[in-house]
Amino acid sequence: MHCLHPWFLLLLPVAVVPFLLKSRHAQTYSWLEMVPADAFSDRINLLVKAATSLLLLCLVLALAGPQGDSHQEQKIGKGAQSVFVIDRSVSMDHPFAGQATGGHAAEIKSAAARRLITAFIDSRPDDMMGVVGFTNSALYGMKITTNREGIHAAIQAATGPALNQTNIGAGITNAVTLFENIASTGSRAIVLLSDGAGKLSPRVKYQIRKQLVGKKLNLYWIVLREPDDISIFTQNTYDDDHLPEAIALDRFFQSLNVKYKAFEADNATALESALREIDAKEKNVIQYEVIIPGHDYAKDLMIIAFILGLGLVLIKQIKVY
Repeated sequence: MHCLHPWFLLLLPVAVVPFLLKSRHAQTYSWLEMVPADAFSDRINLLVKAATSLLLLCLVLALAGPQGDSHQEQKIGKGAQSVFVIDRSVSMDHPFAGQATGGHAAEIKSAAARRLITAFIDSRPDDMMGVVGFTNSALYGMKITTNREGIHAAIQAATGPALNQTNIGAGITNAVTLFENIASTGSRAIVLLSDGAGKLSPRVKYQIRKQLVGKKLNLYWIVLREPDDISIFTQNTYDDDHLPEAIALDRFFQSLNVKYKAFEADNATALESALREIDAKEKNVIQYEVIIPGHDYAKDLMIIAFILGLGLVLIKQIKVY
């Protein structure tokens, strides 16, 4: 057991204050021989002091925040270790390329991504997930963890607006490093979500290839298409020297020694369909550890203090005539 705020224990001496104070009666007498002995009242008075002292003791201990020791438990489920790599460029705040507004405000890509990724996370309770955002550089979001509150907060942050740049290379390399400090279990995947490509330098390509060696990672790229964007699936009409950036990136991903699949989404429904296919592919037996927090004794102490306080109020209402 340990205390979250041990300095409150310095107030423990206040528990003896009730025994140091003398009781004040409603009646005073000039000659105490007139007052008969009342052993019952003396016992009640001692009981009230003891209850008051115990109440103060409970309050001081509750303020100190006593906690039981936490422990880890091994869990077995069905899921994956995955990292979401999310584009945070300002273009993510534009509507989907193929979304018809029909006179109504269209859902922007970042909002749809936030909504659908959150639903994806909630539908996979056994997954270990991490989050990386990127614009002109990688933005660390959350290590690979089972902490759902932390993952949700990271997704919220990663789907906010940022700079008008798309440095996918930094996002991918940062995501790969998140797998280095955890034991491999089940399937492992990187899910890249972006509405642009950007050009990778030979140095960055070499770094990505080097980092992926032996990691056994699956790679998914969901392209959120901009209006008039070229489809990455029309690459046969271009030669190698004049490839658009998106198609060049797709070919680079195909050349890596990993399982890779690309999706295109020009509306929220297509994005949801892509996530649903990833969900179906990334479900293997996974082992992970969860931290079980120790018991919070402060709540028990507050309940005891409340009961003692209620008892003191009732005792004060008792009068003997």
